[in-house]
Amino acid sequence: MNIPVILIEMAVFAVMFTVMCFKTTGGNNTTQVHNYPPDIQEEYFKTHERIPTAPLSKRVIVTKTVALLVFAVILVIMALLGGAETFIQGFLFAFGMMAWIGAYDTFFIDWVLFANMKRFRLEGTEHLDKAYHQKWFHLKGMLFPGLLFALIPSAIVGLIVMLIQN
Repeated sequence: MNIPVILIEMAVFAVMFTVMCFKTTGGNNTTQVHNYPPDIQEEYFKTHERIPTAPLSKRVIVTKTVALLVFAVILVIMALLGGAETFIQGFLFAFGMMAWIGAYDTFFIDWVLFANMKRFRLEGTEHLDKAYHQKWFHLKGMLFPGLLFALIPSAIVGLIVMLIQN
């Protein structure tokens, strides 16, 4: 595995993830409303049409499936560029990247940007400062189901790397 390439990929992955967060979060954009704390969702839906946000709702399952497939494709390309040649290398690479992006998302996007930038506030919830600063909500989301969820694209990446390299 090529460590300098992997470090560059980590930075690129963080930039791509940040752009995705900015494009799909805040104002009237409900693409990621299911990722907001429940009290923010409740306040938002007092003045906006309610959409499904339950973890097993069709809308959330479709959103997460699309994200899973997009992440898997990106991670396969990154794993191959990083020098992965076996299932284990592909799996560990992908899981490491997912853990990295989960930590980046929690500790920077959620705790710093999401909590402090008005741009991430859903319309009508701008006054809920305390709710936007819920560190435990975001940490729980990263640890479970976040790291559990990371096993799926990691296994897919490992399998594809193994098939491509054999």
